[in-house]
Parts: sequence; structure tokens; C-alpha cells
Amino acid sequence: MMYSSRRKPVLYFTKEDNRVPALVGHSPEQSDLSGLLLRMLPRRCSIFKLFCTFIVFGFFSVMWLQYNCRVTSSQSNNDDGSVHKSCREEIDDPTWGPHKIAIIVPFRERFEELLNFVPHMHAFLKKKKIRHKILVINQVDHYRFNRASLINVGFLESGNDTDYLAMHDVDLLPQNEELDYGYPGKGPFHVASPELHPLYHYKSYVGGILLLTKQHFELCNGMSNRFWGWGREDDEFYRRITAAGLQLYRPTGIQTGYKTFKHFHDPAWRRRDQKRVSGQKQEQFKVDKEGGLKNLKYSVGSRTELTIAGVHCTIINILLDCDLNETPWCIIN
Repeated sequence: MMYSSRRKPVLYFTKEDNRVPALVGHSPEQSDLSGLLLRMLPRRCSIFKLFCTFIVFGFFSVMWLQYNCRVTSSQSNNDDGSVHKSCREEIDDPTWGPHKIAIIVPFRERFEELLNFVPHMHAFLKKKKIRHKILVINQVDHYRFNRASLINVGFLESGNDTDYLAMHDVDLLPQNEELDYGYPGKGPFHVASPELHPLYHYKSYVGGILLLTKQHFELCNGMSNRFWGWGREDDEFYRRITAAGLQLYRPTGIQTGYKTFKHFHDPAWRRRDQKRVSGQKQEQFKVDKEGGLKNLKYSVGSRTELTIAGVHCTIINILLDCDLNETPWCIIN
């Protein structure tokens, strides 16, 4: 049997191969291969029909792949968009305990430090079997940096799956495994105490790394939103802790001294905004009795789930609002 077309290659059946179709102009080896592939096709088959068959097969293959990807994705997602291996370990292992900490990192243009911070903190907390999630509160507006307001935002955006928080500088990494990051039920726990912090050693210092339950942070009405630029917000928060009747706790028995933490800050490369403008010089030592969580104004620009060296964190881009009548020093003319 033979059928042909001017625009299509000729298919013919030979007696030797029991009417298996072969392509004219092909070698015997190629013809054998074609015969093997085409035995399942009807006897009267053209290249056009063969082409259509492969198109249909390819279409259904793509649809099947897409379906599988969606199923796999839905199985690997949780409420905030992803479940990582470490998270599954925390959920499955009851020895991790019932509490979960939100590591709140006030942030702006410190990506080099973040690359070190996220994997280091995850490894440190995982070894201590502390459930955790890392929230990087990234200020993207054009006002001066406001660490305290960003921590307030982190508290409000931390979700219901955490019951305590760490106000944590991105450039300060714990090196001693004896440091306690557990649930501070008795009162605020200042991990980076003056006896251990590499730079700040005065008694009322509560910066660097401070742990609080969410109830205690709310009892203090969060932190003051009046501190634009670098410094003084921690000193004001120390007064809030005292005014709320809370007892401040610090590590004991740590023998590593000022080597307890690794500090990444390079003053030549990361210049701090220490300018005091307008009435800021007089205001910086006052206690803000009204401001805090109750008068915080901000908007969320976006949320991004980021993985650094296999460790998950959440980047929340924040635009703070500034009342120029109240704090005109939020901008520098």
C-alpha cells in the first residue's frame, strides 16, 4: 500500500517488516526505529496525524505537570505562605516547648548584616529548641530612621502564633550558647546586658537585645514614637518598664564578658544619624507619657518571604507617618 502527497513525506509498508510503516529516504536503522514507534498507530497514518497526536499528548502532559505543582505547593504552604523543614521539626517535636518568639529586627539598608543575622539566629535558636520566626521591619519612607516605631510595628504585625518578642539589633549576634532566649514570664529580660555588651555599659541600658512577653510590651504601651535618628529611645523605654512596675532581669553566670556578642557595626562605613535638630535636644531626655502603640501611624508597603542560606524570614516594608507639628525633627532640611 502506498499513499503520498506533494507536501508530505511518503509512508509505505513493506512485506519484510509485516507492513510496518517506514519513511522514504531514511536509513534501515532509522526506519526500524520509526517502525518501533509507529506500531501502535493505525495502519493508515500520515505525518500530519502523527504531529497532531504529539501535540495533544504534549498538552495533557503540561496540564498534568501544572496540576502536580499546584498540589505540591498547597501541601507545602501554611498560613503565612510557606512551611520550611525547620518549622516542621518544631511542630513535630514536643520538646521544643509551647512558646514561640518573634525576632523583631528594625531595619534599613543593612543587607550585609542581614545575610549573617538570619542564618546565625536560626541556628542559635534551633539548637536551643526555641520556636521562632524572624520579622525584618524595613523602613522604606523618606523620614529619618525610627527604631522604636519599627519595633512597635513589629509587635503589631507579629501575628497570633507568637507570645513573646525580642527587640533585636541586626548587627549584634550572640556567641555564647548559655544565653537565655526563653519565655520571660517574670519580666523583661535584657539579653545584651551592660556587663556583656561590647559597647554600652551604663546601668539603665536596655538596648541591643531585649525580650518581653506581649502582655508586658502592651502594658508599657510599646515604645515612644518621638525618637527620629539614632539613640535615646532605649533610655526612655527603661523608664516605661519602671513606670509599669515590671522587674528587669539580666543574664547571670556568663563568663565570656564583652566577647559574648559579635558586633558587626563599622562606624566608618555605617555612619549613625546622631544629629539633634529643632527642639530635639530638649525633647530627647523627656518621658513620653502618651505616645506609643496608641498613636503609632504607619502603612505596610509590602510583605516578602525571603530565604537566606536556606533559612526563612519575613521582610515587611513599612512607611511611617510623621506629624511635623509634633516632631519636626523627623526630617532634616
